[in-house]
Amino acid sequence: MFGIIRPCRHHLSRELQQEWTAHLCGLCLALRGTHGQAARLATNYDGLLISVLFDAQAPRESAGRRQRRAGPCPLRGMRTASVAEGEGARLAAAVSLVLASAKIRDHVLDGDGLLARPAMAAAARRVAAGWDRAGARGAAGVGFDTAVLVEAVERQQSLEAAAGLGSPLLAVTEPTETATAAAFAHTAHLAGRPGNAAPLAEAGRLFGRVAHLLDAVEDREADLAAGAWNPITATGTPPDEVRRLCDDAVTGVRLALQEVEFTDRRLAHTLLVHELGRSVDRTFGTPGCAHVPPGGAPPRPPMTPRQRGLLAGCAVWSAMFCTCQVCCREDYPDPWSGKQRHGCCHYSDCCDGCDCCSNCCDGCNCCDCGCDC
Repeated sequence: MFGIIRPCRHHLSRELQQEWTAHLCGLCLALRGTHGQAARLATNYDGLLISVLFDAQAPRESAGRRQRRAGPCPLRGMRTASVAEGEGARLAAAVSLVLASAKIRDHVLDGDGLLARPAMAAAARRVAAGWDRAGARGAAGVGFDTAVLVEAVERQQSLEAAAGLGSPLLAVTEPTETATAAAFAHTAHLAGRPGNAAPLAEAGRLFGRVAHLLDAVEDREADLAAGAWNPITATGTPPDEVRRLCDDAVTGVRLALQEVEFTDRRLAHTLLVHELGRSVDRTFGTPGCAHVPPGGAPPRPPMTPRQRGLLAGCAVWSAMFCTCQVCCREDYPDPWSGKQRHGCCHYSDCCDGCDCCSNCCDGCNCCDCGCDC
């Protein structure tokens, strides 16, 4: 599981926790329905934001704004759950598949791990091509053209090749911004709120900027060690400037969302305003909540990162999935990057029972997102 928006239970009320899980599981099941079990590997924390935004705008009586009961799943500790379904989940699945296929191609081009071998690279390309076709079919079913995503991915490669010391960092993040802007804006059309398209496009553009920059910050040391390309290193952008760009974008997302007409704004606001800011704090090691000790994130046992290629990581993930490690362990190493992850059943246990709302939200009631910020 990947993505920058990873809320813990002390930031969400019980109701919002259940909604968040419903969208995460809904995305996973929509991916399975789109292209089979293997497509569930494309499930990610940020992709579910599309489903959340659609649901937040849809009229309560809308046939597209609904949930269904799903059967037991190892990732939920073999528990049943209500999961989101409908147009929002299908759009989220389509976008996730197309962008995941682009990630696979990046790994192939970089020759990561086993993908340096021609046979493995060819197999990975076939998987990516299949996900592209499945994503396009799924998107067509909800009236979205994935060409904007594919064009953004292709443009990304040429921009990276042209970037050098002194190049504007935001020139490199533009394709990601364009792709997320298109996906966010389409939720307005699906929900029958065309007036929301412009502010949601702005929110998506800025969210894409933050996601791209935080990914670059997290990968910078590993990229330096591996000699891999990194936008921050390539452009020579100082860390303070990267942080300023992230903070400005978070503020821009908040202002854009104020112009959106929601049916129920609570979860969307919590994730895209409060949790996005916390993601920036977490990545830069500057805590913004009372439960995070000075100097960084909550202490965890140190782990030595072990990098794996796409297929090797998939094999390890499958073994961890079958033994329920990704749900029943509080912490486990990511099969691909070796980074510390929280098990799905423990994602909400990262705050050690603190009263986080006492010092992180400027006096607003962030637990049920009744704030006006």
